[in-house]
Amino acid sequence: MLPLSTLVVTAAWLANSLSPAQAVTAGSFADGGNTTVSAMMLFVGNAQKVYVLDKAEGNAAQIDNHPAWGAVWDIETHTSFAMDVKTNVFCASGMHLPNGSYATFGGNGAITVGGNIGSNTTDGGSAASYDMTYQDYDGRKAIRILNPCTNDDDFTSEECQWFDNPDVLSMQKERWYSAAEPLGDGTIVLIGGFVNGGYINRNYPNTDPTYEGGAAEPTYEFYPANGTTATIMQFMVKTSGLNSYAHTYLMPSGKMLVQANYSTMLWDPATNTETDLPDMPGEVVRVYPASGGVAMLPLTPANNYTPTVLFCGGSNMTDEMWGNYSWPVIDTFYYPASNDCQRLTPEPADGSTPAYEQDDDMLEGRTMGQFIILPTGELLMVNGGENGTAGYSENTDTTLEYGQMPYGMSLAAAPVGKPALYNPNAPAGSRWSNDGFATSTIPRLYHSSAILLPDASVMIAGSNPNVDVNLTTYFPTTYKAEIFYPPYFSSSNRPVPTGIPTTLSYGGAYFDISLPASSYTGSANDAAANTTVVVVRPGWTTHALNMGQRFLQLNTTYTVNSNGTIVMHTSQMPPNANIFQPGPAMVFVVVNGIPSNGTFVIVGTGNIETQPTSSAALLPTNQLASTDTSGTGSGSNSSSSTDNSASSSHTGAIVGGVVGALVIVGILGALIGICLSRRRRAANRAPNAYAMSDPKTPANAFNVNYGGAGAGAAAGAKEGLTADPYYRQDYNASSDWAQSNVALNAPTSPYQDLPRRENGMSMDIDPYAAESRMSTSTPDGGRRQRF
Repeated sequence: MLPLSTLVVTAAWLANSLSPAQAVTAGSFADGGNTTVSAMMLFVGNAQKVYVLDKAEGNAAQIDNHPAWGAVWDIETHTSFAMDVKTNVFCASGMHLPNGSYATFGGNGAITVGGNIGSNTTDGGSAASYDMTYQDYDGRKAIRILNPCTNDDDFTSEECQWFDNPDVLSMQKERWYSAAEPLGDGTIVLIGGFVNGGYINRNYPNTDPTYEGGAAEPTYEFYPANGTTATIMQFMVKTSGLNSYAHTYLMPSGKMLVQANYSTMLWDPATNTETDLPDMPGEVVRVYPASGGVAMLPLTPANNYTPTVLFCGGSNMTDEMWGNYSWPVIDTFYYPASNDCQRLTPEPADGSTPAYEQDDDMLEGRTMGQFIILPTGELLMVNGGENGTAGYSENTDTTLEYGQMPYGMSLAAAPVGKPALYNPNAPAGSRWSNDGFATSTIPRLYHSSAILLPDASVMIAGSNPNVDVNLTTYFPTTYKAEIFYPPYFSSSNRPVPTGIPTTLSYGGAYFDISLPASSYTGSANDAAANTTVVVVRPGWTTHALNMGQRFLQLNTTYTVNSNGTIVMHTSQMPPNANIFQPGPAMVFVVVNGIPSNGTFVIVGTGNIETQPTSSAALLPTNQLASTDTSGTGSGSNSSSSTDNSASSSHTGAIVGGVVGALVIVGILGALIGICLSRRRRAANRAPNAYAMSDPKTPANAFNVNYGGAGAGAAAGAKEGLTADPYYRQDYNASSDWAQSNVALNAPTSPYQDLPRRENGMSMDIDPYAAESRMSTSTPDGGRRQRF
């Protein structure tokens, strides 16, 4: 870990290739500007923009004459502006798509001032479809799609806006706090959730663990819809009460680790088969609202790309303490959070029985602590509190009046402002440290967030344990962002690689990355031996989770030239898409523990499909310079952090990952045209602006011809047409999404669309087809509305 004398070294690091050098201090926090809306959710859209989502509430920022709950934040300038979102995103889930777009799923019903139910009630008055004050719509079934844009784009154009119209695109079931995890073909599985709000997902006594009288949603479904009716997952019944935002990780076999309450299983999404794994030791709860920090450890050649998941913190509150949908029984803000950490390898390479392994305790207990995987393979823990749980309430069963609540509505207390660094490769007993780290003065509790930025710093934002905006309470609604600079910012030198491709395949020919001698100091041969090439997906962050976050070290060998330049011969991704699912990611080259800026790539084909795989090409053998030379970089070029967790071995061949079973999507065709919502910008727009890749990529790089519509395609699809969800085809004359927003533009007409098929609305319409009932040429846009 860094001594204080090293931490105060000022480093000039380029935030990205277009921005000037900026002076920063390792281990410190810097001002990150204002996020416009409180950052309940974040994701990195591209090298320039981070997207921010909040719940529908009374933010001062206005857009289209209502409070904003969406924004975009600029990575270089730390400024932001509002974006329009129609539905209530409160506690939704989210995930990347294979082409670099992002989707969010579900949320809560429409609300009004004070978090009260909106004006147009439904479900017997327990929810609302629309509110005339905040002008938010019911988001419980919503699927929202965003294609990230850059400064070269027109952010006022519809192509840069959220597509958010549940009349056109929605889930089969209402989901609030659902899990989302992609499969190896890019299909996303959506699991569980509440139907309409609450603290934990049960009544008490818990006499109906399956449906909780209609308040719980124990099923799973797929996006894009594949014709399968939402089906009960028995694990959601077993874990009733404490199964919100279940922890989900796809395994190499194609099965999925699912953890909730204190239960664990492997689930086969192809057959809905569950295999029980051991319970969480000590019955420590890690899911919301206990909200432990959970992450998959780095996948490396040294561990044969075998996933191990780390669980830290949360709460060991006993069953009766948790209460029910309303609030907890105890005063949670006085109850210490857990500091316990456990590792689990769900599919051991040696075929042994999976078992939890005790890991080093955290330096303090944390609820809502969040893991950020750094390019070095170390895990940074940020945010959270030492007492309590996530969530907010006006009372508990112990403190019965809001006026007696010591921290306003917050159910947590004792914010932890100092980050901690976890090194998975350090010897047991020495994996955690926070030496030399600064302490933030901003409490980051419920609805805080954090994410890795392209320059390898960490954005930290949000915190709002309040039902509506409250700027004067004990833990207020927070709009101020911070940037934390990990220990490697002590270096005055940064690698500057060239030759990183814009796409990575699953197996196939290797590629070469070149490093100039200015990328390091000291021995060239030593630098080459201590260089790794890693692929990092920061994920989609909310509620102390980074959904989709993964780290994979590519296999490499090297050639050291006499002039000090280094060529890293680099394998493609392991030939198994289950190990690292298709979609956007960043590639970092790390030399002596110092990462380069991230280069955005697309892993896989960019399409939702069974990903093609090839055998990994054999890499050249390592070649050292006969006369060792030195790098020409200035100043220090090594991190003082402890042993990097990413392996620096260069084995010359990919250590084989098991090619697991992939779920084959049988119906894509015109259905994909519905499920991915934006047509690509017209000819005057920079091609491929939606995908995180080289802007020189041809505009039709992601075109897909599925031939026919397929057995489960949307009504009205035309056989033989190219169904490309990323680009507007000539035949898409009726696909102008803005023209299909009739209901969403009428404040007295909450969206309704009847009848609906049992297997989901998104299977029932084809906005691309002229004869579709959603065509704007049909009366009332093809809708039948209820008021």
